[in-house]
Amino acid sequence: MIGIIDYGMGNLYSLSKALERLGYAYEFVSRPERLDDFVGVILPGVGAFGDAMANIRRLGLEEGIRAYAASGRPVLGICLGMQLLFEKSEEHGTHTGLSLLGGEAVRFRGDYKVPHMGWNQLQVKQEHPLLEGVKSGDYVYFVHSYHVRVSDPAVLLATSDYHQDVTAIVGRDNVFGMQFHPEKSGDTGMRLLRNFAGRCEGGKA
Repeated sequence: MIGIIDYGMGNLYSLSKALERLGYAYEFVSRPERLDDFVGVILPGVGAFGDAMANIRRLGLEEGIRAYAASGRPVLGICLGMQLLFEKSEEHGTHTGLSLLGGEAVRFRGDYKVPHMGWNQLQVKQEHPLLEGVKSGDYVYFVHSYHVRVSDPAVLLATSDYHQDVTAIVGRDNVFGMQFHPEKSGDTGMRLLRNFAGRCEGGKA
C-alpha cells in the first residue's frame, strides 16, 4: 500500500483519485510511526514552503520522512512536495527543507508572467525507469512561482522551458520529485504515477 503524507497542505483528493484509477491501494498518513506501514510514500504540496515545513515538523514527520528515505523505499514529492525534498527555499525568507537532495527553490525573476502556470513540454535529460513511456515534447501541467536550482545536475531527469531551463523531474536512488501535477497532467501524468507506483513493491491493489 502507498502512503500519501497528509500534513495539511496537499492536493489529496485528485492525487488519491488518480491512484484509484490506476488500481493502486493507498492510505493517508500523518503520524511518523505509521510510515513504516507503506511500501512507498508520496509527499504532495500546495502553498508556501515555510508553512509546509512548519506543519511537517509540528507533526513530527521531518525525521520520519528522512528515515523512510534512508531505508531505500520509494519517495515521491509533487509540486511543493518536490521543493521540500531539497535543502532550502527563499520563499518569504530562508527556510530549510528535508535535505534529501541538494539545491534550493528560488523565485522566477524576469519580465514575464509569474507564476509559471499551465501546460508545458518536458525535455527528457536521461533515461530512467520512472520515465518509461514518456518522451521529450510530452505536456504536463505546472502551477508554481518558485523553481529548484539543483546542486548536482545528475539528479535532473527532465526539464521544461519557461524563459530558462526549469527543473521538472528529479531522481536519485529512491527519491523522486515532479514540479508539476502528474494527477492533472492527462495520460503523461498517469503514466509517471504508474511508473512510480510500480517501484513500490506490493503497492498494487
